Amino acid sequence: MPLVSMRLSIVLAITILASAAFAVEERKEEKTAMSNSNEVAVIKTNEGEMVVQFWTDAAPNTIENFKKLARQGLYDGTIFHRIVKGFMIQGGDPNSKDPAKEDSYGQGGPGYKVKAEFNNHSHDRGVISMARGPDPDSAGSQFFICLAPVRRLDGQYTTFGKLIKGDDVLDKIGNTPVERNAQGEMSKPTKRVIIESVKIVPADSVK
Repeated sequence: MPLVSMRLSIVLAITILASAAFAVEERKEEKTAMSNSNEVAVIKTNEGEMVVQFWTDAAPNTIENFKKLARQGLYDGTIFHRIVKGFMIQGGDPNSKDPAKEDSYGQGGPGYKVKAEFNNHSHDRGVISMARGPDPDSAGSQFFICLAPVRRLDGQYTTFGKLIKGDDVLDKIGNTPVERNAQGEMSKPTKRVIIESVKIVPADSVK
């Protein structure tokens, strides 16, 4: 075989092998993405468990951030530090792990911000959404779960899932006695409602 033809054959063979390898990796990535979309979050509290189904079509980056923080254990030992009757329960602040840091509850986060992903899912009862400051792109780790429809928040806060289990637990936490916080809002729980853990698990493992 002439040298030029041999070289062309070798190049062609390498190209075919590379394409095949790329196709295999692509299928792996697709499979991973599919399995990730079938994951749920199990929020275990000292009042019981709640299970969140993610809206992967609505806020993929927000969901991946929530899953990452959960896997890192950031939420373990935090509390629902803000409970507003008929509105929502708020948690996810790492500062709330320490009772001595009560004055800074609501100010903590993972050390970075997450861009907003506003979508068409409304703030209905049981919907989980990201808490933030005045800047729309200032969410971090804190989240809230709605106790009732709060449509005024639609398009201003990033909804990313909804409870599929534990509505009774949500009720129990929402009915926790509260007193005025340092800002004068009736939202400070009189007892610690602890998030013992947040586990990301396959949806079919939850009964």
